[in-house]
Amino acid sequence: MDHVALRGLKARGHHGVYPQEREEGQTFVVDLVLGLDTAPAAAGDDLTKTVHYGVVAEEVVDVVRGEPVALIETLAQRIADQCLKHAAVQEVEVTVHKPEAPITVPFDDVTITIHRRRP
Repeated sequence: MDHVALRGLKARGHHGVYPQEREEGQTFVVDLVLGLDTAPAAAGDDLTKTVHYGVVAEEVVDVVRGEPVALIETLAQRIADQCLKHAAVQEVEVTVHKPEAPITVPFDDVTITIHRRRP
């Protein structure tokens, strides 16, 4: 399995448990690792035989900007589901960063990482 990675996709979303998070929103950062076989694309230098990572990036940003959810676990699942809609993608690792999480002590980041694969 080959991997195409997108790191640091940023978008403002209104996800969270607290009303303030839903109202004001915050920046979320997403890292993706898409698992696929890139050999057919490389052999023919053919974009149609791989995944268009620019399209995937736009779709992921749309998910983050989209309908609010309470948990970053749910957001990560929605992102994984969107990535797996691409025929070439067999598996995906999604990390959602919530660096502005409402935590009362100093911290750098809160993340969740999930791994999903096509059945």
